[in-house]
Amino acid sequence: MKDGDELRLSVLRLLRAAIAQYRQGGREDLASKEKAELRILEEFLPPPLSEEELQAKIQEAIATRWAASIRDMGKVMAHLMPQISGRIDGKVASEKVKEVLAKGH
Repeated sequence: MKDGDELRLSVLRLLRAAIAQYRQGGREDLASKEKAELRILEEFLPPPLSEEELQAKIQEAIATRWAASIRDMGKVMAHLMPQISGRIDGKVASEKVKEVLAKGH
């Protein structure tokens, strides 16, 4: 399942990038078609995490792993990623974890 989610996420990223390129190139007809395709594909994905859900999961991962500083980032991410995979970009989650750990959570 995890691999499937990553593949789906990759496909959606490609579609979003292509939509932007079509718009920049003045091809609104192709951008509209791909936007409709994107909406269909999104029906098969789990709903994205809200900011509040992500923060709660980060706090839970920090507490579970007894994380105290940025040095514990790897442990927190290892606990967090299986829970959020396919629902939010890992890079976004990583940035949020860094922010929380830097503040001393």
